[in-house]
Amino acid sequence: MELSSLLVPSAVRVVGQFTSKKRLFQELGEIAQSAWGIAADPAVDGLQERETLGPTGVGHGIALPHARIEDLDSIAGIFIRLEKPLDYDSVDRQPVDLVFCLLAPKDSGVDHLKALALVSRTMRDQSVVSKLRSNTDPAKLHAILIEARSTQEA
Repeated sequence: MELSSLLVPSAVRVVGQFTSKKRLFQELGEIAQSAWGIAADPAVDGLQERETLGPTGVGHGIALPHARIEDLDSIAGIFIRLEKPLDYDSVDRQPVDLVFCLLAPKDSGVDHLKALALVSRTMRDQSVVSKLRSNTDPAKLHAILIEARSTQEA
């Protein structure tokens, strides 16, 4: 599994700010619909439902919201870089400025976990995170993410 199969350029955005986690999830739903053709409401509902189990803010300003939803054929990724960090109830209580969302089919089983592990490893790489935080062009952000895993796997 490679990030290039999980993340398309149109699913990478830079956003000024959000007023709440709920508003962030609504934006993720809208991007899922425009970039992947996934119905926004089930995506938003799935993300909110998953978040009730425990925060997906993993620390160091990074959040990895994810959900399994009906009527999805493959795993879809969305990346948002926030210009103004959002209070996200992260494990380290730090606000979040990098969000990598994964939406997976209900029955994706181990593939969902593999995708989550891949994204998590990528977002733990300090050089990748530094590059993401120093760029505001969505095309460059997409390239950084795609190249990061390819370089590490080589």
